[in-house]
Amino acid sequence: MLDVSSKLSWKLSSWVMIFRTALEERLVYRGDFALGTLMRFLPIITQIFLWFAVFDAIDQKGENTSGMIGGFSFEEIVAYYLLTMLGRAFSSMPGLASGIAKQIREGEIKRYLIQPIDLITFLLLNRVAHKFAYYVIAAGPFALVFFLCRNYFVDGWPNLTTVIAFILSLIMGFLIGFFLEASIGMIGFWFLEVSSLLFVYMLFSFFLSGHMFPLTLLPDGIEQLVTFLPLKYLAYFPAAIFLQKIPEDELLYELGLEACWLVFFIILCRFAYSRGVKRYSGFGG
Repeated sequence: MLDVSSKLSWKLSSWVMIFRTALEERLVYRGDFALGTLMRFLPIITQIFLWFAVFDAIDQKGENTSGMIGGFSFEEIVAYYLLTMLGRAFSSMPGLASGIAKQIREGEIKRYLIQPIDLITFLLLNRVAHKFAYYVIAAGPFALVFFLCRNYFVDGWPNLTTVIAFILSLIMGFLIGFFLEASIGMIGFWFLEVSSLLFVYMLFSFFLSGHMFPLTLLPDGIEQLVTFLPLKYLAYFPAAIFLQKIPEDELLYELGLEACWLVFFIILCRFAYSRGVKRYSGFGG
């Protein structure tokens, strides 16, 4: 019993040390977070003018008496883009898959096989530290942009249930994004280079996650297929929750489905890693 307790205590202390080290590194070297966050919001200005022109053109033709496109008004479209920027800041994992494949290809992964540190846990703690550092520094720019664009949130602040569901969707979106890209990186055990596959994934993710436009703008048949895929949880789903586009009686089901996708990618990532390690061969010092 004491042995199990000591092992657990050692693991927890090592996780804390990894997280703290990664956090300190990012807080020291990534002071550009604040400026970078403001720069990422600049395309929103283009989107505002673009969608204003779209709504105005349709209204002038008399084809849209309700002032809605795909269930979104002009103000809600702008608010949607602001929220997807927030969602993507959680779920995006730049360099994760390619970094794992590179470590496999260049033999760096050997250290995780001979040291008592789990690769996936190590990478996850580093990403948590990265996101934590990012939001500590970028909270100001986010708050400023959302304050300046507050008039686009026509329905105001959602109720407590919606806010809790929104936060849960962001957390699970982060984890899905991590384990999904980590699973792609594990393909490096078999093919070494995953850049082409990663490019295809990023292309589909950009369109099918809702980052480019709300998924409700898709044709009905395609929309039903796309909304079943896990990609919607990376951008569309959190924004739709906050804007109350998902009925409260469907929230629990949708969050449950997101949790199922999360469990699936955790298992897939762990399975790919365990199988990949068994076939991995490393030579040299």
